[in-house]
Amino acid sequence: MHKTLRAILIDDELSSLQNLKQKLEEFCKPVTVVAAVQEPEEAIHLIKRLKPDVLFLDIEMPKMNGFMMLEELGECNAEIIFTTAYNQYTIDAMRISAFDYLVKPVAINELQQAMNRLLEKQTVHTRERLNILQQTLKDDNSQDNKIAVPLADGFEFVAIKNIVRIESSSGYSRIYLFDGKSLLLTKLLKDFEELLAPYRFFRVHNSHLINLNYIKKYMRGTGGQVMMENGDVVDVAKRKKEEFISLLNR
Repeated sequence: MHKTLRAILIDDELSSLQNLKQKLEEFCKPVTVVAAVQEPEEAIHLIKRLKPDVLFLDIEMPKMNGFMMLEELGECNAEIIFTTAYNQYTIDAMRISAFDYLVKPVAINELQQAMNRLLEKQTVHTRERLNILQQTLKDDNSQDNKIAVPLADGFEFVAIKNIVRIESSSGYSRIYLFDGKSLLLTKLLKDFEELLAPYRFFRVHNSHLINLNYIKKYMRGTGGQVMMENGDVVDVAKRKKEEFISLLNR
């Protein structure tokens, strides 16, 4: 880590605030904590005045939660790292919108990894990703939701309903969209499998994750094959066949 990041910490619990501040100052030297506050209203004022590089923002706060605070704040050019008690649904939503998060109590190694990730990437499209996050939290499992796909120069925002399938090869994944476009990225298929399972995506093969809404035809065989609406043909692994057939019959 080489450049300096100016951080504001927001958490209604004083002990959590002090704990995070101490860990940042001791174990993440490039980070300078310019403010640590318990009141969201005070945080909004400080963010506008100090213009930090990163916010560490607690989600669960009694008067005004983290999402409400961001709505009140409006335009925000800082990167945001959410801190939260464990909640799988909220965490899934943050992953879909490409936000980093830390589960409390914050572990030192996870904090350092989050800061390394932040220093390695550009801070871009914060508002667009916040919109995706809020939409995902509001519309449970709707394919109208979008996913933030990290690319070399930023993010592309893709509607989940437009993803036909995702194929992996040699540590890369390629997303195939219904309009014929494809996106190549350094993200494992397993990551997409976990994110998209609630949206009727199924991993039919080690190398293939498909959107069940785009299946045109199933062709029998040892495992069989599926033809997608865009004409792509995908193998079904023998070990996945029974589960896959049961999903088709639902």
